[in-house]
Amino acid sequence: MKYEKIISGIFLERPNRFIAYVEIQGKRETVHVKNTGRCRELLVPGCTVIMEDFRDRPGFENRKTKFDLIAVYKKIDKNHPLYNQSTQSESLLINMDSQAPNKVVLEWLNSLSGIQAYDYIKPEYTFGNSRVDFYMEKNNQKYLMEVKGCTLEKNGQGFFPDAPTERGVKHLKELAAASKRGIKCFLAFVIQIPGVKEVFPNIETHPEFETALKEAKAAGVEVLFLQCQVQEDKLIIKK
Repeated sequence: MKYEKIISGIFLERPNRFIAYVEIQGKRETVHVKNTGRCRELLVPGCTVIMEDFRDRPGFENRKTKFDLIAVYKKIDKNHPLYNQSTQSESLLINMDSQAPNKVVLEWLNSLSGIQAYDYIKPEYTFGNSRVDFYMEKNNQKYLMEVKGCTLEKNGQGFFPDAPTERGVKHLKELAAASKRGIKCFLAFVIQIPGVKEVFPNIETHPEFETALKEAKAAGVEVLFLQCQVQEDKLIIKK
């Protein structure tokens, strides 16, 4: 997926989950944060952030803010495992747009060809008491896929979640139940951090998620780690 127009700024503070104050071209602006997670290790005062700029877009006058915060440069040092893979010498560009994972997964699923391609793909599929991110069919086999974006990095490894997620636990339980009924189920982690290859349960934040993940895997749910190419104006699943 590609953002139409972007602009950089300096993060100042985040008064609540939905907005932040950012210095853009010397002016303090209120911007929409496209991630309601904590992101405390990312949104550090003084860090460089990337926004999608809506000022020249149709319907701009109906928006409450001119910009959406979509990415951030996280400072790392030379001893960090991802230092040589960073987009700047001492900064790691992380896409933190929580709407991006589902968009890039849909692009990825539609790009599959040959024996990997699905015959039918439906986003936002109602299953049980929830909506699962994707329902697919191929050769009379039914598939369900739940997508989670990973923006939390510790020592070169990805972790999820960065805040307690009862919704995430519920989804895992429903995938486990569906798997026992013969539906092929996936939990797909879209890794929005360049160089990170795996995602681990963040036990310190939500131990119940680790328990639910173990139970889901035991029931046959397959976990996918979708590595991404991360650029200021682009996010693409590459592996």
